Amino acid sequence: MGVWWEMITGQSTWAYTDELRAVKLGETDYSNLKPNGKHGATTENVKKYIDFAAEHGFDGVLVEGWNEGWEDWFGNSKDEVFDFISPYPDFDLEGIAHYAKSKNVQMIMHHETSSSVRNYERQLDEAYQLMNDFEYPAVKSGYVGNMLLRGEHHYSQWLVNHYHYAVEKAAEYQIMVNAHEAVRPTGIARTWPNLIANESARGTEYQAFGGNKANHVTVLPFTRQIGGPMDYTPGIFEMDVFNGSHVNSTLANQLALYVTLYSPLQMAADYPENYLRFSDAFQFIKDVALDWDQSLYLEAEPGYYLTIARKAKESGEWFVGNVNGMEGRTGAVTFDFLDEGKTYLAEIYADASDAHFKTKPQAYEIRKVQVNSESILKQYSAPGGGYAIRIYEAEKSELKGIKKLK
Repeated sequence: MGVWWEMITGQSTWAYTDELRAVKLGETDYSNLKPNGKHGATTENVKKYIDFAAEHGFDGVLVEGWNEGWEDWFGNSKDEVFDFISPYPDFDLEGIAHYAKSKNVQMIMHHETSSSVRNYERQLDEAYQLMNDFEYPAVKSGYVGNMLLRGEHHYSQWLVNHYHYAVEKAAEYQIMVNAHEAVRPTGIARTWPNLIANESARGTEYQAFGGNKANHVTVLPFTRQIGGPMDYTPGIFEMDVFNGSHVNSTLANQLALYVTLYSPLQMAADYPENYLRFSDAFQFIKDVALDWDQSLYLEAEPGYYLTIARKAKESGEWFVGNVNGMEGRTGAVTFDFLDEGKTYLAEIYADASDAHFKTKPQAYEIRKVQVNSESILKQYSAPGGGYAIRIYEAEKSELKGIKKLK
């Protein structure tokens, strides 16, 4: 989790001040400029996220907007656009590092390039060394906007070489890379496993820019994800976000994404206060695994619906995720992937009967049932909805009073 969605939705800004029209790296003195009071990456705000992460068992906190250069970053065809070494005056880089460590939380660095790749490469060694110095083991890189040099594009050979170079260089510093707006994954992560995930498709941030179609997530596993994990940044619980934009998904659908869109790096992208509003649903995000021993596609029709079951590494728990398209649907799935002769407890997070991604996205219900390898679940999924299930072996005392699913 971290300081990201609040800027995407306009609650805060990446920029430290409103007094600048242009930043000159190495010359602009931010200590003499008035802060705008809307900057998100402040020491105080980041500590709140660290505290929340620590309390709820999250491993890492991402911070966007910590470094100098955000005042004129986008759309200006500017080469020297960001400083990847210098924090804004209201962000204590060293203090945050120590505070996070004291809470057993790891910090995730953010490097937005604004597609000025040469500027990034000139600073790459220093930037990665800074991460080592302050124990930031992972970086989320970004390539928003048209590429510099002009005439190059996100998928051109020159840029593909850059993405590869950045991952190799990160490996030298033992840094994990999560690349956004980069080239789609091609399987290169099998050679360079420090490339933990890519965005490289219309992820959650587009929900604040007019919205993805409600069936978008039923297609991605069959297109974008063929080449590797996707950092989709799911977990949005408040659907009305920014200037009339609306997240075209139910809350239950957002939970299911942690199962259907595979990534060993997952983000709980919403504000902490929205998770506290729906703390019973938030429990699934806290429980769901990150990596899997086995994955089964139980039913699928790209563009219409998708149901996946995955077995978690180490714990052996099963998780099921269903995402649905534009029309409501009742599906039926069997639990024949469970061990025969055993009884399990299934925690089901599902759309309510009146849920709809536009009109009632937060209508959900949670129930528990006993299941075994012969059980069949018939479950309704709303338009733009779905369901998420956690299945685990339970003590007899936990099963007492809970109905069996036939």
